Amino acid sequence: MPVPPLDAPVFQGMLMTMTTTASLELKQRLFRLSAADRRAMSAYLLRLKHESSSGRRETSRIMREMDAGRKTSLRTAAKRLGHA
Repeated sequence: MPVPPLDAPVFQGMLMTMTTTASLELKQRLFRLSAADRRAMSAYLLRLKHESSSGRRETSRIMREMDAGRKTSLRTAAKRLGHA
């Protein structure tokens, strides 16, 4: 199943302001997807996060720390990037 565009009815109003009700509805819709579709949606949302200006800033900050010789555990890096 291809990932719907952000302007699809599934996403309208949910991503701009995530209320508790909208969050619950989104989680319920995601739960009804197959495992493969959930993985695809997760990868898509992660890509959106990394393409955002805040995601790029966070990645740049981590890279600067690494270039400066600061050690970061894989667990900490994954947590900072939202993989954990």
